[in-house]
Amino acid sequence: MTERVILTLNAGSSSLKFALFTAVGNPRRLWSGSIDRIGLPNARFQLSDARKTVVVDEPGSLDCHEAALTRLLSAIASLPGALDLVAVGHRVVHGGPECDCPKRVTPALTARLRRLTSLAPLHIPPNLAGIDAVLATRPDLLQVACFDTSFHHDLPRMAQMTALPRALTDSGVRRYGFHGLSYEYIMETLQKDGVKTGAERIIIAHLGNGASMAAIRGGCPVETTMGFSTIAGLPMGTRSGDLDPGILFYLMREKGMTADEISDLLYNQSGLLGISGISRNMQDLLDSRKDAAVEAVDYFCYQARLHLARLTGALGGLDRVVFTGGIGENSAGVRGRICAELGYLRISLDSAANKAGTGVISKPGAGVTVEARSTDEEKMIACHVAAKLAVDSVPQPARTEA
Repeated sequence: MTERVILTLNAGSSSLKFALFTAVGNPRRLWSGSIDRIGLPNARFQLSDARKTVVVDEPGSLDCHEAALTRLLSAIASLPGALDLVAVGHRVVHGGPECDCPKRVTPALTARLRRLTSLAPLHIPPNLAGIDAVLATRPDLLQVACFDTSFHHDLPRMAQMTALPRALTDSGVRRYGFHGLSYEYIMETLQKDGVKTGAERIIIAHLGNGASMAAIRGGCPVETTMGFSTIAGLPMGTRSGDLDPGILFYLMREKGMTADEISDLLYNQSGLLGISGISRNMQDLLDSRKDAAVEAVDYFCYQARLHLARLTGALGGLDRVVFTGGIGENSAGVRGRICAELGYLRISLDSAANKAGTGVISKPGAGVTVEARSTDEEKMIACHVAAKLAVDSVPQPARTEA
């Protein structure tokens, strides 16, 4: 029997992360993997089954995203079972002010995304490369763009604004927020587990190579740490996080740096890597005894505490904190350091539960429930695509002439 499946894609400048899900009902992950070093020597294709067992790990020469997708489609065709690929869902980092929900990919949508490139110059071009690759290889497939900004679309006006002249705000220079697919997934899993999210004040900390936090009240986001761009807020693996704008003027005037050089500095050379001079990987730094590594971890945790407290102010109190993402879910040490000085917010971790790292990690009876949860942005994308497919499968009533 043929099984209809959905492909999810997360395209980076030289990478393509993917997963294959069932397309009916609650999507179930079948396969996942990545293609790295696209357009570079020694590209690598990896494919794992639902149990995360690697079944393909091979080098190759893939000079563009279209070539990478062709290789992926060939691999899908050779998988056991009769799989019918019916749709593709894309993670798109920025949807601008208009895209408040997942959208079917159309020529009009891709044209709009190209106009938004200046808002996310490092992310939108590879996102579009993934869409274009599908159009070139399988134009028959339904494509759905799922935006990281959609979750935050209806932030309160005060949370959207900057203190720049109103004309700039009205032209799109405003705070957007990101990691929305992760936050959406966490909120859905909380609800499925019986948490009355509409009655709680919640902070979700998505801590990974990219990191942000979101404050949610009444089931709706009210504030977030990222703003106009994915560089704002917390320090990250290679991104600076919040920075005094005067530093940028100094770099231009005194160091002679161009806009492109500053962009590369803030996006690719800063954060944990910049402070430590060792690695962007949190675990590498936790394992290191070098003073610079210790300082990088301390700075990250210090900034996380500051931002968590700031978001509590936006909420008017706090009932629940959820740690997720590669660091948030897996690093008991980082969670412990962040929460250690937050007793005034009624946060108190259970050391054994925190070390175990799954579910509730706060002490019984603590004023704020603290959890560690896994996120799954690919699953969230698959759910959105499955919903589009379900709508498309419903027969529409025939129109009658008046």
